[in-house]
Amino acid sequence: MPHFPVNSNNIKEDILKIVCPETVHHLVNALRIKKGEIIKFIDERKIQYKAEIIDFSKKEVAAKILESETSKRELSYNIFLAQSILKQDGENLLISNAAQLGIKGVYPFISEYSTIKKDIAEFKGEKWQRISDEAFKQCERADRMPVFEISPLPEILKKFKKENIIIFAEKYENTDILNAVKTLNINEDILLVTGPEGGFSEDEFNFFKKEGYKMATLGNLIFKAPNAVTAGAANVIFALDLYKKGCQV
Repeated sequence: MPHFPVNSNNIKEDILKIVCPETVHHLVNALRIKKGEIIKFIDERKIQYKAEIIDFSKKEVAAKILESETSKRELSYNIFLAQSILKQDGENLLISNAAQLGIKGVYPFISEYSTIKKDIAEFKGEKWQRISDEAFKQCERADRMPVFEISPLPEILKKFKKENIIIFAEKYENTDILNAVKTLNINEDILLVTGPEGGFSEDEFNFFKKEGYKMATLGNLIFKAPNAVTAGAANVIFALDLYKKGCQV
């Protein structure tokens, strides 16, 4: 069952009210809710509510809270993604998968081999955020995943400590995921970096090598770009969870 965002300011005692026009429209017109129906909601404090619909109109939905608990549907560390913008279908899939994996936020950038131009990509920001928000609802994430404005990759890299950055690069990899993860500090923000459909250019590889970034491989198989992001992030998360539990890999 998906959950829907609610502002804690609109919760009074055991009654919550939804006034966001988009959410009201979704509940009333798309889902065609009925009085007595049980719906899940979540506020900005990551408290999830199970509530019974008691009244609704085209402008507002009211529900009585039956149960509430702090959501645990989030990673215990912050992983961000910097990704070279892909073609439309691939980019949409990437954003949705990143949100489902628990990625904290996505930084889109234009690389040398990107097939989409910046002026066109800038119009896509709102759509990408809607895709992220839809995944947030469907997989009951504890928090929304922001899709940030397009920025040059060097500026994005400066926001993170170098030792907490992993660049997925098959051509000049200098480590594998398991070894790359061993040196990450899970108490600091982590950044995963992925390239476009055609991969990074020689100039970009030379920049990574010169700056001493970890470049990790996904193994012998070749993935399509959005699937490479999913596989890479999932492997990093799996490895981090193993190390947190004290497992030796």
